[in-house]
Amino acid sequence: MTDEYRYQQLEGWLLKGILEQRWRLGERLPSIRTLCAEQKLSKATVQHALQRLETQGLIEARPKAGYFVSLRPDEVKKPVSRARIEAPRPVNVSDLLLDIMGRSAAFDLLPDLHSGDLPPGIVTLNRSIGRALRRQKGEDFQYYDKPAGFDGLREQLALHHARRGWTASPEQLCITSGCQHALFLALMASCERGDVVAVESPGFYGALQLLEQLGLKVVEVPTSMETGMDMDSLEEVLERWKVRACIVSPSFSTPGGALMPESAKNRLLSLAERHDLAVIEDDIYGDTALGRSPDPLKAMDVEDRVILCSSFSKSLSRDLRLGWISGARWHDKILHLKLVTQLASSRYLQQGVADYMADGSFTSHLRRQRHELRVNRDRLIASLHTWPGEVRVSTPQGGLTVWVELSETVDTLAAYPNALKHGIIITPGPLFSVSGQFENCLRISFAHPWNESRMDALRQLPGLLHNE
Repeated sequence: MTDEYRYQQLEGWLLKGILEQRWRLGERLPSIRTLCAEQKLSKATVQHALQRLETQGLIEARPKAGYFVSLRPDEVKKPVSRARIEAPRPVNVSDLLLDIMGRSAAFDLLPDLHSGDLPPGIVTLNRSIGRALRRQKGEDFQYYDKPAGFDGLREQLALHHARRGWTASPEQLCITSGCQHALFLALMASCERGDVVAVESPGFYGALQLLEQLGLKVVEVPTSMETGMDMDSLEEVLERWKVRACIVSPSFSTPGGALMPESAKNRLLSLAERHDLAVIEDDIYGDTALGRSPDPLKAMDVEDRVILCSSFSKSLSRDLRLGWISGARWHDKILHLKLVTQLASSRYLQQGVADYMADGSFTSHLRRQRHELRVNRDRLIASLHTWPGEVRVSTPQGGLTVWVELSETVDTLAAYPNALKHGIIITPGPLFSVSGQFENCLRISFAHPWNESRMDALRQLPGLLHNE
């Protein structure tokens, strides 16, 4: 038997196994060593077969992990629903959102499911914070930190952003109590009650909550699950109404994980200059990239119009209430508002996180998280492939969630109570809009591992969603 025939035979056997779902989307193939032993082939023959499958986009090699069945873009039907452009309106956030948040269910179908050990990165983080607390001396506990935050943490954040393409200085950053607080400060500094703010649609419901509380009006801009906010639609909105600010997430925006291309970023900044617009960049998902982390929009900001907001809650820990903001031309006002609304941030918590970043632990954590999120995403999409009827799903290259578009006969908002009776909490599409759109859509998170309990909940969902 020739070597050529041997690698073709192995390639065909592996391909058959993938098509028959012996190895499902996101699952690991047998190792090269295992294939050599079981198939009685040389290492070069096995590698050749695997490389041919990789070239076809059927599998992908992951460093120090092996070969995995990969997601081919042409296999997934993409969401096509599009928001309507409607006149600016006051915001009235659904009580259902408060119910979901009250159940700690924003990123989990089964929020009461607590199992497993802490990830290594979180164990290391807790140790860093503990050491910082033990290092407190004298009367430090009697004093507040400066409004801008601990110098050491701002220095580490500046270095972190430099690695992502934005050369920031510590003086451009202010520590906040999470990203939601940063967005709150950005809106307070750049807008006045009654102003109009443009948002992505579907978009982040947390931003809608802030707009409601600040008495701001919202105008929704249609958003693609692949490329983010549509710039033609934004231009139309800006020509029709006076808009004071625009909240946008160029890097893996929720709910579908869209990634804005460079051309759209350039056009956004050009529109902001022409219409005297504050651009509030929600960069909270930037570090969740499954591949290379994209540069923030702030890196392109030559007119000092982009207010960058972010935090560690999506990349590290929800419980770590530390975020940051770079306020552009509004930065001095933001520092004052931080003093008024929070006074100061915890010094020892900032010191612990700064140490965690300085010794490389944060970078190592992101590397592990990238692999885990990719596995979780692929397994989720593979499961959605088995749902009955036409199912359209976003395929994000970062973030924590996918956007699922179902048949127009499905009403995810009406299905919420039925799912809740079975202990499953869904995030219906209408929560991501103020105009009640996206009734047949929902957001599903892949932030958690797909253990058997979560997989069982996922298998139950189609029946619960279609139950009259």
